[in-house]
Formats: sequence, C-alpha cells, structure tokens
Amino acid sequence: MQQVSEIPVLDLSPEIEFLWDELNTAFQRVLRSGIFIMGEDVSIFESEFAAYLNVKHAIAVNSGTDALVIGLRALNIGVGDEVITTSFTFFATAEAIETVGASPIFVDIDAQTLNLDITQVEERITARTKAILPVHLYGHPVDIDPLAKLAEKYEIKIIEDVAQSLGGEYKGKKLGTFGDVAAFSFFPSKNLGAYGDGGLLVTDDDMIAQTAQMLRVHGARKKYHNEILGYNSRLDSLQAAILRVKLPHVENWNNARRLAASRYHELLRGISEIVLPFEAPYARHVYHQYTVRVLSNKRDKLKSFLQQQGIQTMVYYPMPVHQLPYYRKQTLSLMAAEKAADEVLSLPLWPQIQIETQQAVVNQIATFFGGNA
Repeated sequence: MQQVSEIPVLDLSPEIEFLWDELNTAFQRVLRSGIFIMGEDVSIFESEFAAYLNVKHAIAVNSGTDALVIGLRALNIGVGDEVITTSFTFFATAEAIETVGASPIFVDIDAQTLNLDITQVEERITARTKAILPVHLYGHPVDIDPLAKLAEKYEIKIIEDVAQSLGGEYKGKKLGTFGDVAAFSFFPSKNLGAYGDGGLLVTDDDMIAQTAQMLRVHGARKKYHNEILGYNSRLDSLQAAILRVKLPHVENWNNARRLAASRYHELLRGISEIVLPFEAPYARHVYHQYTVRVLSNKRDKLKSFLQQQGIQTMVYYPMPVHQLPYYRKQTLSLMAAEKAADEVLSLPLWPQIQIETQQAVVNQIATFFGGNA
C-alpha cells in the first residue's frame, strides 16, 4: 500500500507565511521598545480583545490555566467550596479548582455535544457549591440558558472555560460573555494562538477585574505595595504583539474551519463506523478540533493505521479526568464520558487545509474500513 505524504494534525506554516511581514513589524516594534513584560502591546491587546467580545474588562495572563485560577480566586472561591464541572476536559480545568483549595464535582457529558450534561447538574448542587465551570469543548458551546437558570436559582457563579472555543457563539452571542468570568488560552494550537504560552480572562464586573489585575502581579495594585498573595502571571509583550496581528483574522479563520469541517462531513458521511461531530441548533461551532467518534472499539487501531500512512491524529482525551491517577481513589462512574474517551479521534484540521489533504485523510480511513471515499 502506497503511503500518503506526511499530514500533521495541525500545520501553522500557512498562517505564519501569510502574516510574515506583519509579524516581523510587530517583533521589531517590541524589540526596539525594550519593554518585554506588560508593555503597551499588552494593554492595547486587552482593549482590542474586550472590544471583540464586547465586554468591559480583559486581563491578560500567562496561560489559560492561570486565567482559570485567577478567575476562581477573583470570585473568592477557595477551601471548602465546590465547583461543578465536566470530567471530559483537559486536567487543567480540575487542576485550577484544586489549586485554589476547592473541590471539583464531576458531572457526566451529553453524548452528542460531549459537553457538560446540564440535566445532571442540579442533583450535584449542595450548600458548598459556589460555581459551575462549563467547558466549551472542541469549539462547540455548552447549552447556556438552562445553566444560567440554575446559577440564578441557587445564587452560584458561572466561570466559562473558553480555551478551545474562541469566536464560538451561543444563540448568536460570543462565548465568554455569559459567565461572571471567562477564561481563554492562547496556546499555539488554539483558534487564536500565540507563539508561546498565554491566556486571558474577561469579566464585566469591575471588582472582579480589579482583583484579577492584582492577582496577576503578586497581589499588588502598585509595585512594591502587595496587599494579597498573588502570582507572577503576566503576558509577554512579544506574545501580545503576535496576538494583535492575529486577532483581526480570527473570524475569517473560524469560517474557514467551519468550511473545512463541512467538507469532512460530506467526505465521511458514507463511513458507517464514523460518527460525525454534532452541532446543536443554538451553536456556532468553531472546530478547534474536528473530532469524530470511531465505533466498534476500532479507534486505537484506526489511529495506528493512519500513523503508519503518515497521517497524524490526536485523542483528546484518552481518559476522563475522574479516572486520572490523581483521582484514582474516587469510585465515580460517568459512563458517557468514559465511552467518549474510548471513541474520540481528532483529524487534521487548520483554516488553510486543502480539500486534497482532507480527501487523502478520508481515503485512508475508508481503506481501513474496507470501503471507498
């Protein structure tokens, strides 16, 4: 069998080539300024990002994980508190809750969206519940309205984890604008990625914003006047400059991701062992990942086969958080999350991916299942 050319799961080179001159201009501006931490590019990027989302405050930090930790701290969530969240996410979601001294209370997922199953949330609310932390996974929004009703009923906070879904929408409104706080990641693979680590939290609450701004610089409103224990969590000027170059292109890139996803839909539709990603009527999915489900316990074999053909795929995530070694002592069973972890497979996707590349991927998938695409 002839091997296809190497196909990565993500290729940033077309983006870098397209932006090369703008990136170089931005690099030189920061280098010549001599201000590499919390410089003008950071404050301007915060303003531009806040305008993009139409929120009052955007606070840039060192990573998406820090955005979650600082967001939780700014909401005064800590020891003895409980935060309801999904188990089908990256460990950082639960890790942030643990870091502030609170306890994550894991809820199972909806089998179609792979997001938090809102119908199971209320039964997990207790007197110690201080917040719900939904994750908009793979680019698809959580069903916000029923979640917001629960938060209002029980007077608890909502913290949105938007690390994978920047630009996604719920009923026409951008994700990150529904919660008391929302956290974003600029890890290089994200829909808006830096070329290093970076993160940001947003809020419309002045007091939350003020606390978050203090927490990111060692708990100080002004230098050497530390009021609370904080963190060293500042976005580098170079990364902010890169993100400023890229932010105006996010909508076009997200549209291109959606177009590429629609091509995959058509190409894969005839392969019965593949379950395509779901998009709810309320959602604008931005396909941070194009994640299918592989039936009949064949996911790992398909992944290995594609790797042999030079096609890289990824499994996000091979184990739900409640089954990770850190939580091994728990006896929790979340069947939908556990089943998804056995079946999900993310295929190569980036805004500039060519249809010929997608066809090559699908051809190999069809070959594995003994058919044609």
